[in-house]
Amino acid sequence: MTRLLHILSVSLITAGLVLFVEIGVTLLYKEPLSSIYASVQQSKAEDQLSETEASFPSRATERAVDRIRNRKLRIVALARRFRNQVDTGDAIGRLSAAGMDLDAIVVQGTDTASLEKGPGHFPETPFPGEGSTVGIAGHRTTYGAPFRNADSMERGDRIALEMPYATIVYRVQKTAIVDPSSVGVVEDVGYERLVLTTCHPLYSAEQRLIVFARAVGARLDPRVRRS
Repeated sequence: MTRLLHILSVSLITAGLVLFVEIGVTLLYKEPLSSIYASVQQSKAEDQLSETEASFPSRATERAVDRIRNRKLRIVALARRFRNQVDTGDAIGRLSAAGMDLDAIVVQGTDTASLEKGPGHFPETPFPGEGSTVGIAGHRTTYGAPFRNADSMERGDRIALEMPYATIVYRVQKTAIVDPSSVGVVEDVGYERLVLTTCHPLYSAEQRLIVFARAVGARLDPRVRRS
């Protein structure tokens, strides 16, 4: 009986230590199991994005935009054509921001399954390059925690969205903490703006942390660039 109690005690202590370590890892970094899952999903998304980049633009799209001489208008046309061909959960581009240690594949949609793959584009907002407000959401503590360090972004920090048709560069304007009901953060403001949104504070969904950034430049992908 004494031996059984000893074994049980050791087992409980061991289980407690494992749980303590897991909680510690989660608090200091991010939830381990969902991070592994997210890493696998990001790898799949990157493969899908590579395939998309190899097939876009199609010959028909190339012919349609070739006669558009203005670079900005050409990007708008390409963005709209690309937007019309993607489905929820599809990989659509790469989001990078050194200020928050971010380099991730963005997927279409902000439903649960899509956000488990990586940052998700709000489907009700335009695509990068269309000249309006682009909304992207991301987890902060689970599923790879792509927006873990969103609170470290400062005014002037660079954010880039590399799409199959163009790369759009943004500079941070400000950050804000708002209620989850504040849907107005993704409204059109008359120029191209990127809005990154995530939960705040850490380990809570009580509020939202928002990063606002304004587009400061865009370059066409070489495959669709014309002199």
